[in-house]
Amino acid sequence: MLIGLIIIGGEAIISYKSLPLKKEVKKLIHLVLHAHALVLGIIGICAAFKNHNESGIANLYSLHSWLGIGVISLYGIQWIFGFVVFFYPGGSSELRRESVPWHVLFGLFVYILALATSSLGFLEKLTFLESSGVAKYGAEALLVNFNAIITILFGTFVVLSAISQAPPAADDYAPI
Repeated sequence: MLIGLIIIGGEAIISYKSLPLKKEVKKLIHLVLHAHALVLGIIGICAAFKNHNESGIANLYSLHSWLGIGVISLYGIQWIFGFVVFFYPGGSSELRRESVPWHVLFGLFVYILALATSSLGFLEKLTFLESSGVAKYGAEALLVNFNAIITILFGTFVVLSAISQAPPAADDYAPI
């Protein structure tokens, strides 16, 4: 789920904003990367349910799991909306123009919610490790905390790149 929703999802956000390609190509890359992220997120949730069921652990008992279900649902809704309005069959130019700010805002909201959910997942993992006897400052605990900080920093840079000024599109390129 981390690779899908955070890393590939973040790359999808960055790719649309920063690649100096034609708009249609950027849209396709953005769409495909988000589709991969969504599929990996769904596989991750299925794996979590399978693991919990096989281990006798209750499902959906924590804030992390509740937010995770919310994130994957919102991510799917956002992807379907983007596909229908911006890709196929595509809305009218007026609908697309009016939808873009909301699509961007909702997409960043879902991405930030995914970052928060992943942070809760790291905290939950750390709690399980400590309750099973792992030292508070042991190698495993440091690894979990390090991964959490790297994830948050990566997400921060994705959000900053999404709200920053985009480079000129390939259509706007003129030789010197």
